[in-house]
Amino acid sequence: AHWTPAERRRLVMILLLFVGATVFWSLFEQGGSTLNLFAERDTDRRVGGWTFPATWFHSINPLLIIVLAPVFAALWVRLGPRNPDPVTKFVLGLVLVAAGFGVLIAAAALAASGVKVSPLWLVATYVLHTLGELCLSPVGLSAMSRLAPARIASLTMGVWFLASAVGNYLGGRVASLYDSFGLAALFGVVTAVALVASALLAATLPWSRQLVHRESKTDREVTAN
Repeated sequence: AHWTPAERRRLVMILLLFVGATVFWSLFEQGGSTLNLFAERDTDRRVGGWTFPATWFHSINPLLIIVLAPVFAALWVRLGPRNPDPVTKFVLGLVLVAAGFGVLIAAAALAASGVKVSPLWLVATYVLHTLGELCLSPVGLSAMSRLAPARIASLTMGVWFLASAVGNYLGGRVASLYDSFGLAALFGVVTAVALVASALLAATLPWSRQLVHRESKTDREVTAN
C-alpha cells in the first residue's frame, strides 16, 4: 500500500510507542513473578506472631490506581497546554519502573546476606510502578487512536494490545532467570533496560513533539472544514 508522508510519520510514532509499551509491560508484569518470589523468599512478612501471605502485595497496585487515577486525570487537565505529550509520559513511565527496580537492587543486596528485608522496599517499588503505569497506560491507547491512519485504525488498536502481550511474554522469560542470576544483578539489568529505553525515547522528543503539534493542527483544520 502507498503511504502518504503524514501516514508514514504517524506509523513511526506508533512504532516508538509500541516499543516503549513493550519494554514497560515486560518489567511491570514482574509483579506476578520475580517480585512475588522476592516477597515470598526474602521479605519479612511477620506482623506480631502472624505472617501475612506474599500475594497481599498485589493489592497495592489496584488500591493505588483507585486512589491516584482521579488525581492524575485532574493533573493532566489542570496543566492544560503544558500537559506533557504522549512520548514524554512514556519516558516518565519507563523512568519510574526503572526506579522501582532500582530500589530492589539495594533490597536484594541486603537479602543476599541472609536476612529478610523490610516489606517497605516492595511497597516503595509497587508505588513507583503504579505511578509509571498511570503515566503510560491511560495515554497509550488514546495516542494510538489519534495517530492511527484511518484505513488501519482497528489494526492499530490491536498493535497496542500486542505490546502488552509481547511485554508479558518477555517478562516471563526474564522471570525464568530468577534462580540463575544473583538478585541484585537481575534487578540491575532490568533497571538498565528500562533506563536505556527511556533514554532512546527521550532522544526522539524534539521530533515527536513537532509531529504531535503538526498532526494536531492538521486534525483541527480537517474538523473545522
